[in-house]
Amino acid sequence: MKQLALVFLGGGLGSTLRYALAKLLNNYESGIPYGTFAANILGSLLIGIIFGLALKNQTLSANTVLLLATGFCGGFTTFSTFAYENQVFLKSGDFMLFALYTLSSLVIGVAMVFLGMWMVKFF
Repeated sequence: MKQLALVFLGGGLGSTLRYALAKLLNNYESGIPYGTFAANILGSLLIGIIFGLALKNQTLSANTVLLLATGFCGGFTTFSTFAYENQVFLKSGDFMLFALYTLSSLVIGVAMVFLGMWMVKFF
């Protein structure tokens, strides 16, 4: 039960921060989802740091990983919004923005996980 509460708490905090970031950064006039992109990239970096610390001499407990990675990062990042925004690009015929957004999100997101894990080596 404690683990469920930790995931719930972390997810709520992550979702709230993602909502605030979207309100701050999304450009509704142009339709460019900067907030979602920023949340997914920052979340990828953060999860790399979290798992890097967890693997490095077991620096983080299993409960802390649940709170931060599963809860916070799970609530902060959003694949469903990313998928919806791509559907909007495709439906509107904006294939260039679809390709740019999809590829940059995937490539930069994966690179941020590696960067986060690499950064842990210097903590």
